[in-house]
Amino acid sequence: MERLPGFRDFYPEPLPDPNAWSADLRRHVFDAWRDSARRYGFREYDGPPLETLELYTAKSGAEIVGQLYNFTDKGGREVTLRPEMTPTLARMAGAHDRQYRKPLKWFTIPQLFRYERQQKGRLREHFQFNADIIGEKAAAADAELMALLIDSLRALGLTRADFMLRLSSRNAWQEFFNRRCADAAKAYDFYQAIDKLEREAPAVSESRLVALGFSLDEVRAFIAAGQPTEELQRILDDLAMRGLADFVKVDYGVIRGLAYYTGPVFEAFDCQGEFRAIAGGGRYDNLVQLVSNGKVDLPALGFGMGDVVLTELLKARGLSPKNVARLDAFVLIEDESLRPDSLKLLQTLRDAGLAADYPLVAAKSDKQFKRALEANATHTVRLERSAAGSMMARIKQLAARTEEVVSVTEVVRALQ
Repeated sequence: MERLPGFRDFYPEPLPDPNAWSADLRRHVFDAWRDSARRYGFREYDGPPLETLELYTAKSGAEIVGQLYNFTDKGGREVTLRPEMTPTLARMAGAHDRQYRKPLKWFTIPQLFRYERQQKGRLREHFQFNADIIGEKAAAADAELMALLIDSLRALGLTRADFMLRLSSRNAWQEFFNRRCADAAKAYDFYQAIDKLEREAPAVSESRLVALGFSLDEVRAFIAAGQPTEELQRILDDLAMRGLADFVKVDYGVIRGLAYYTGPVFEAFDCQGEFRAIAGGGRYDNLVQLVSNGKVDLPALGFGMGDVVLTELLKARGLSPKNVARLDAFVLIEDESLRPDSLKLLQTLRDAGLAADYPLVAAKSDKQFKRALEANATHTVRLERSAAGSMMARIKQLAARTEEVVSVTEVVRALQ
């Protein structure tokens, strides 16, 4: 039987084929995401993978249903696998607004699902690093979030030569729109046309814009000017004080397609232009109010970074970690009469927090040693009796090819 199209299996290293997805690389990415969020004072949260369909149609309209894994459950409820995490966060924040001091700085790493056409960098499921700040209007929050995004990419070995954040503003585009069009109902279609400028042929974009009362030339002129608004300048100044100015530039070509964005928006791109956007986000100051049916009104902003494009980028830049899984020790049992003592030692190592393995059944010495190498063990440990009859442990450091013999009680110290 085969897996469903657009979904992935994750294998431990070594991979069965070059195109397989690595569970070790995924863990490496997740660890970097979590550590970066921790250093910025973000707290982890999570929500259910199944939500009511209304949570998404309320903000995006019925047209989003075509992109969802939705169905009617056995209780007659219209439900869907979550396609994004922000509405869940808005629901949670609105439900318990008074229980938390503001601003909230929360993050999560959910698995998300969308029923859409597969293409490079986009599957029907992916994992995503979501980080959000709720309850703060100041531009300092926008800068803090963008700094976290930059540092979470740097934590994976990526540099200014590898990625850039492009900063834009829905407010600036709204002013541009209002100066030329009085029909607010056309705003969504206008934003969609701008969002697709780089992915569609110029003739298609021109046709879309002309139908809305705009020209492609005037839109391109606005983007080319790239004059930061006062709001964006405050964000740029904040990031400059952190020493991160080189990672950000104003680019009004970014607008973000989701309708709920209300202010500054940004996307992270690889500098060589080989891949889709690495990450994207911005302000969504009205979403909590919408999801809570007007009961709670909190400003909010956040970003999402998926694992698919990021993994492709890390591989392309040679930043996939080699031999991520590592054992501190492989306990060799060459004398089966010493298996009880070896198992006792094995448990002692694990109780001390060391990663240790052993042969489950009797095996030849060379097969055990080969297994230790395959498991990427740093040491092998073998029990033996001294001439005086006391139990000793022979520890071999595999990389340096050095050995030492210590008493059983000294093995943990020697390995640490």
